[in-house]
Amino acid sequence: MEKVTYQYLGLKDYQAAWDYQKSLSKEVIDRKLKNRHLATTDPAYEVPKNYLLFCHHPAVYTLGKSGSMDNLLLNEKELAAAEIDFYKINRGGDITFHGPGQVVGYPIFDLDLFFTDIHKYVRFLEEVIIRTLKDYYIVGTRIDGFTGVWIEGENGGPNRKICAIGVHLSRWVTMHGFAFNVNTDLKYFDYIVPCGINDADKTVTSLATELGQKVAINEVMERLKFHFSELFEFEFVQ
Repeated sequence: MEKVTYQYLGLKDYQAAWDYQKSLSKEVIDRKLKNRHLATTDPAYEVPKNYLLFCHHPAVYTLGKSGSMDNLLLNEKELAAAEIDFYKINRGGDITFHGPGQVVGYPIFDLDLFFTDIHKYVRFLEEVIIRTLKDYYIVGTRIDGFTGVWIEGENGGPNRKICAIGVHLSRWVTMHGFAFNVNTDLKYFDYIVPCGINDADKTVTSLATELGQKVAINEVMERLKFHFSELFEFEFVQ
């Protein structure tokens, strides 16, 4: 069974979290390359490491490498006035929001230790969220052609996105991850075209909105951790 080091970073500036991800990714890749031609019994062999980071960010919009600036509806002055940061980053996907009340998850996994299938990896991330929603008696689902986790609309209402997912891989080592709206202030999504999706039958939501009350973030993170370890079949280590 693989081992994963869990770290809770608390409220973390986006750039600082991104830099930290990059440093851990480099560490994992460097160790992987060093071990490439070594037997596990060789004294020079270093035990592989994987990380799962959870955090929250101050209000920030991030634009993926395939995204369009047209989906950011505020100019530079308006962003500054609203105290919202903005970054162009190297994950897949379009524009999304991170902010207080979200659980943002960054797995730094060497997929050579799990499975080398990026589509399966994204489906697994979605499944972690779907199983967590089930713990709160909410049915999460996927929509063909749209990455992330959704709640189907009832009686002709719009499908509601509750979790955005965007990843980046280098040498099968993952970065970036998911943004799960728990107690998120949804007004921030009014200033972007979330994930570049401008369909009238699709909108965004949060766990608190669906339940009609705020939810304990720590409890949600514990449920996410459990489903990660169960689905990816690893154990947490310090």
